[in-house]
Amino acid sequence: MISLLLSFGLLIVGFLVYGRVTEKIFAPDDRETPAIAINDGVDCVPMKTWKVFLIQLLNIAGTGPIFGALMGAVFGPVVFLWIVFGSILGGAVHDYMSGMISSRHQGASIAELSGTYIGNWAKWVMRVFTVVLLVLCGAVFVVSPAGLLARLTPEFLNGNVWTIIILAYYFLATILPIDKLIGKLYPVFGVLLIVMALSVVGGVVFSGGAYTIPEISLQNLHPDGTPIWPYMFVTVACGAISGFHATQSPMMAKCITSEKEGRKVFYGAMIAEAVIALVWATVGVAFYGSTELLNQALAGGASNVVYDISKGVLGVFGGALAVAGVVVCPITSGDTAFRSARLIIAESLRLDQKPIKNRLMIALPLLVAGGVITWYSLVDNNGFQTIWRYFSWSNQTIAMISLWVASAYLIQKGKYRFGSLLTALPATFMTAVSVTYILMAKEGFRLSQNISYTTGILAAAALFAIYLFALIRDLRKRRDQGGQTEKVGA
Repeated sequence: MISLLLSFGLLIVGFLVYGRVTEKIFAPDDRETPAIAINDGVDCVPMKTWKVFLIQLLNIAGTGPIFGALMGAVFGPVVFLWIVFGSILGGAVHDYMSGMISSRHQGASIAELSGTYIGNWAKWVMRVFTVVLLVLCGAVFVVSPAGLLARLTPEFLNGNVWTIIILAYYFLATILPIDKLIGKLYPVFGVLLIVMALSVVGGVVFSGGAYTIPEISLQNLHPDGTPIWPYMFVTVACGAISGFHATQSPMMAKCITSEKEGRKVFYGAMIAEAVIALVWATVGVAFYGSTELLNQALAGGASNVVYDISKGVLGVFGGALAVAGVVVCPITSGDTAFRSARLIIAESLRLDQKPIKNRLMIALPLLVAGGVITWYSLVDNNGFQTIWRYFSWSNQTIAMISLWVASAYLIQKGKYRFGSLLTALPATFMTAVSVTYILMAKEGFRLSQNISYTTGILAAAALFAIYLFALIRDLRKRRDQGGQTEKVGA
């Protein structure tokens, strides 16, 4: 119980202190945001700060901070440390920079920003990588809520029926103006999500001793002996740091009316998501009593685990409420995943999205692709787990690239040159995570642990060295320019 309270306290302090440090390094000002300067009535639409915050939270809080946190909890209470410090030092900084840099480039996607600050090759790599990630994300966020809804509704409303209904909703959310459907539904869904999280953790805390809340430990309790590095850091993606968020933040960068709202919207939403992840990681171990039993339960599907925990802790009515909240999370990320993919493709083709026919030209093929992947995950028993693993690794790889983009931006544009370490250090860490994982994992190259660890560290060190070279070169350039200015003045 002490560890849980301490973790919540650290997240709040992180928002108040480290969030302000992040804001100071970026230095927001009074320039017009895309919502004001463009205001096209479709994607760039001014909204109130509280509404943008809730939309951002629901955009990023898919099954990641719930399913990912439950799977991460199999490693034991050590996962608390990654959720807390990963969010404060990495995830929230990543989301803030992604949103704010996008705002200064007319709401540009992370793919376009990669081209601007790293190179044209990076732009094309990120275009392909992000669209693939978003379609995978959309498929993942169809299967899980469909399965949960099927358990809550009459038999004729089975998983296949709910899959069709959810895909139909995704289509509407992808093509309609952001304030017409998403802007109206998300505030309601946001309240439901918050009530769900409070209900579940409250049911455990005030159970009269029926559940034991674990305390933080560095011990690896994974029953299969899976190493913490790098697997836990990939498994808990959205609950700590996720490149998927870099695809979502630009959407809200198009809706904020002032740069000074950024810390509340982008940094704040990530901290809120970390709270959700912390809740489910805690509840998962407390409900089953051990990581071994939790792991066995997850073998039957994460959706079933969520249902059993919610019903077991809160009873039938409370369980239905909690599961409804969990259903909201993936659906409200799946719809914006496809919407973000539409925007990235439109941006690449320079296709104006104000005419609805242009939106349809992109949205229809995207939804068809998502439907095919969803069908695969339903007919193959291991389909969902396979898609999730690729989705998780793609998440962390895009997070790595996004943080390097932010580092390059801060070197060139930042008020404090060494402030770029704010993003360069987590970028280096995520480089080691992503490279090591894909080399070791069975869906990757399946190399030995020693080779994977060594290569991951060397890759991270090499990119950090390139960063230092770029930083020193920029400092020398500015020093020389300053000296020339003094001579002209003399």
